[in-house]
Amino acid sequence: MIDMQVRSENGDVVTHGSHGIRWSQGLGQLDPERYPCLSSLLPYADAVFNERQVERLRRELSDQYIRGLIGEGAAVEAERLCKDVENGSHLYLWFVGD
Repeated sequence: MIDMQVRSENGDVVTHGSHGIRWSQGLGQLDPERYPCLSSLLPYADAVFNERQVERLRRELSDQYIRGLIGEGAAVEAERLCKDVENGSHLYLWFVGD
């Protein structure tokens, strides 16, 4: 399970997501040209997105294929966490692998 967290610049968890993203073969095969943010997720590693990158991530999350792949609950929560990063100061969205 890939956990989602908003963290401050010093690494403190500001918001801890209640949904995670279950790793699947589909995630591992995403086209990096079409989904540059989501294709960077790995099941056992962390991925970090800054306030400029989460804008692109939100566009990827609006794709119906992605919503079906990761689940509607995870997509909605990831969008909410992206907005938290965009509206905050010195915040980052972390995807934390197992």
